[in-house]
Amino acid sequence: MTTDGLVHAFVLDGQGGACSLDYEQLQTLQLSEQESLWLHWDRSHPQSQQWLREYSGLGEFACDLMLEENTRPRLLPLPEHELLLFLRGVNLNPGAEPEDMVSVRIFADARRVISLRLRPLRATDALIAALLAGRGPKSPSELILGLADYLTEKVDGLLVELSEQADEQEELIDAGLSQSPDHALLLQMRRRAAGLRRFLAPQRDIFAQLTRHQLPWFVSDDADYWNELNNRLTRYLEELELIRERVSLVLEAENRRMEQRMNHNLYRFGIIAGVFLPLTFVTGLLGINVGGIPGADNPFAFWVVCALMVVTALGQWWLLRRLRLA
Repeated sequence: MTTDGLVHAFVLDGQGGACSLDYEQLQTLQLSEQESLWLHWDRSHPQSQQWLREYSGLGEFACDLMLEENTRPRLLPLPEHELLLFLRGVNLNPGAEPEDMVSVRIFADARRVISLRLRPLRATDALIAALLAGRGPKSPSELILGLADYLTEKVDGLLVELSEQADEQEELIDAGLSQSPDHALLLQMRRRAAGLRRFLAPQRDIFAQLTRHQLPWFVSDDADYWNELNNRLTRYLEELELIRERVSLVLEAENRRMEQRMNHNLYRFGIIAGVFLPLTFVTGLLGINVGGIPGADNPFAFWVVCALMVVTALGQWWLLRRLRLA
């Protein structure tokens, strides 16, 4: 946890490297012509919100958007060739559900990038590692492109996991084993796929917009990279839709199998009831407590009735087999 809300602060040297800053150094910072600034803040910290409104130089409208509680991925060009960009990424924090996606809000212009997050982001850690190794982004445009790239890359691992789970459940159906597919897991997979698609679809549209609309401070080949991210997200969305369809097919197949099993059991019970219904009628008729029942004084009448009932039952069974009903 930070005491001032500033998670990371770096001055990009324009060559792929960067040097770290603390909160006090921001007050007297002077950038050279080729340098640019990246400030990464904890959005929930009161001092972060105070700095953004009082010292960042952003207008009230931009600050309100950056500090909104709930946002979807969006792109908003601002005057003076500035940019607001809200992105979502897979939640890889311990104990979190991946589809409960983390959000990062970005303000960018030609010389600086201000990003806000509520929960930790693995993407920023990867960017910082690249900067410290001298292989990181050289400009604000490359910085936001790299951040979007890392966020998109993390989706691939989750898709592989969902696809493997779908394969396992389909194998249980195809093999016809006594073990049934995990209904709770299938519902969870469908929910995760729907949750991911909810945020990735508008994010793909954002990447498509950035492919078409280039700001003056963008690098010349940025459009190609944004287009590649757009294509990757399109493929991910198609795979998510395919996973949802596969889960639906597995659920339908399992429901059909359960219905067939239930119908078969009901059919068996119907046959058993059909065989014993006449016998029940006979026993009920002979069990009435009135005079005049035939054989009441015959010591062999009980065994004769039992034999007739056995013959009747065997005759019914033979008839059902003859009619192919059993």
